[in-house]
Amino acid sequence: MTEETRRAARAGRRPPEVRCGAGALRSPSAQGAPSVHAADGLRIETSRVRADTAVVAVAGEIDLRTAGPLRDLLVETHGRLPGARPRRLVADFAGVPFCDAAGLGALVAARNQISAAGGEIALAGVRPAQLRLLKITGLHRLFAIHRDVETALSCHDSPTRSG
Repeated sequence: MTEETRRAARAGRRPPEVRCGAGALRSPSAQGAPSVHAADGLRIETSRVRADTAVVAVAGEIDLRTAGPLRDLLVETHGRLPGARPRRLVADFAGVPFCDAAGLGALVAARNQISAAGGEIALAGVRPAQLRLLKITGLHRLFAIHRDVETALSCHDSPTRSG
């Protein structure tokens, strides 16, 4: 990429503090009300499930312009839910029609940060094309992948964790 194309790409971006929504995540209330965050066509809804698990429903395409906000919000969700820090995030990808390499990179970056803090990310509702991409890249070894959120939550409760 030339310096000219980099400048052109940067000109179209919003500043990081706007793009990632830092501080914009509203923590779910004690009644379990979800928080909703939208960035560049990506909608992310977070709900508290129980003390050690939060579900993050993702809707929209994950690409170069939405990967950063996704990564930031996953890490922020892990660190900012009220009460005890959730040990586990379940990212529901049922509403994600497309995820490119930038999206995979964002998931890995979020996983690395959350893992360093003692947490984990599980994926649920991953479409067949995305699952194939995860397997081709070997990333299926980094994430527990489940058919749907309910399976991810029940597998977390049982001694065996396959989905």
